[in-house]
Amino acid sequence: MQLGFLIDSSSCSGCKACQVACKDAHDLEAGRLWRRVATVEGGDWVRQGAAWTTTAFAYSVSMSCMHCEKAACVDACPSGAMQKQADGVVTIAADRCIGCRYCEWVCPYGAPRYDAAARRMSKCDFCRDERAAGRPPVCVAACPMRALDFGELADLERRHGVTRDLYPLPDSAQTKPSVVIRDHPLVARGSLARARLGNREEL
Repeated sequence: MQLGFLIDSSSCSGCKACQVACKDAHDLEAGRLWRRVATVEGGDWVRQGAAWTTTAFAYSVSMSCMHCEKAACVDACPSGAMQKQADGVVTIAADRCIGCRYCEWVCPYGAPRYDAAARRMSKCDFCRDERAAGRPPVCVAACPMRALDFGELADLERRHGVTRDLYPLPDSAQTKPSVVIRDHPLVARGSLARARLGNREEL
C-alpha cells in the first residue's frame, strides 16, 4: 500500500488554511513549516492592434512531504532515521536522528525541517495520530475549497488521473512523489512562459 495526497491546483484559493492547521496541530514555531502554500504568478501586456490586453495569471500550490517512492531523504540519511513505512509514509525515527540535515539538502521539495530546540529534523508524518483516530490529516480537513484529499495512491490515480507534475514542483521522475495533481487551467493553456514564484513563507 502507498498513501498519497491529491493536490487540486484548480480549486486552491491560496488561503493557507492547510498551512495554519498543520502548524497549529503540530505546535510548530515561527519559521518551521511542514506544509506551505506557494503562489505562482506572471503574465505580460500584449498589444493587439490599437488595444492592449493582459495575460496576467496567478495560482497556488499546497506542498508538503510527498512521501516519495524513491525518497531521496531516506537514501541520504547516514543514521537510518529516515524510514519508509509499510503504508508508504516517510517518517523520522527521532531517537536515531543526529540533526546532520542531509535530508533537508537532498529533498527536492524542501520537506524536512530542522527543529533547533530538539536539534533534529522534523517533517510531515501524514498526521499519523489523526489517521489512527479515524480522521483525515489536518491539512485535508481544514481546506475550505476541498483542494486537498488523501488516500491510497492507486485509488487517487483511478479517480483523478496520474498527473504528478506542476510548475514549480520538480520533475516527478526524480523521486516519484506519492501525489496526484489536478492542473490549473492556466497550465494547460501554456501560460507559464514568464511565471515567477511568490515567496510567502511568512508564518
